[in-house]
Amino acid sequence: MGIALNIAEDWHAALAALTWQVEAGADEVMLDAPVNRYGLVAEAPKPPVAKAAPLPVTELQAPSDPVAAARATAGPATSLEALREAIARFDLCELKKGARNTVFADGNPQARVLILGEAPGAEEDREGRPFVGRAGQLLDRMFAAIGLSRTSPDAESALYITNVMPWRPPANRDPDPAEIAMMLPFIERHIALVDPQVIVAVGNTPLFALTGTKGILRARGNWGQALGKPLLPMTHPAYLLRNPAAKREAWADLLSLQARLR
Repeated sequence: MGIALNIAEDWHAALAALTWQVEAGADEVMLDAPVNRYGLVAEAPKPPVAKAAPLPVTELQAPSDPVAAARATAGPATSLEALREAIARFDLCELKKGARNTVFADGNPQARVLILGEAPGAEEDREGRPFVGRAGQLLDRMFAAIGLSRTSPDAESALYITNVMPWRPPANRDPDPAEIAMMLPFIERHIALVDPQVIVAVGNTPLFALTGTKGILRARGNWGQALGKPLLPMTHPAYLLRNPAAKREAWADLLSLQARLR
């Protein structure tokens, strides 16, 4: 009985001593031998490893080179309708996620003149057709002045219109070089299928896409070559709306095109 009482008293005494030390600020037990804290290698606790969720099939199949993927998608298209479908299912361009519609083309595919624009604006994105806003209305009037129209059933007087980018960039910003490079295989296939006599590059973006150079104000009116076709760079109608004085130069370019077609 005496031994049990002594054990209980010793336990309570030890607990009281430990409580006093904790209240005094002691936070660990002292060992018989000193510990060299500088010699210890600190190691952060490792979080538990969670199993990653399986990737969707589309991500597993996404190639590292979007330009090569675009080329592989555009190449097999043997008709404009097949090319339209190929562009519609191409999901590697981020611009597609924010667009309402894929803007493919408008006009007569038999036309001698193919107009290559930059990218859809707000109204084009809404309607799904290129050049339908104010700039598009001016473009129609410009080419009507030399007898060409997107609604003409006659190939001699018809126009075919498409853009470098089929999707509207946010806030109508210029497409960046990576986006242009990604869509270039579709542009090349599009032009090959239409096979126009003349390409008119309207603005800096199509000029860069077809020639790798910028500076539309220097290049406009100067005939060149692209994809084996005669190329005429012209200023964009939106630029002409902001700078009406430049319409004189645009008229000279239209007359040059008219003479070339004759």
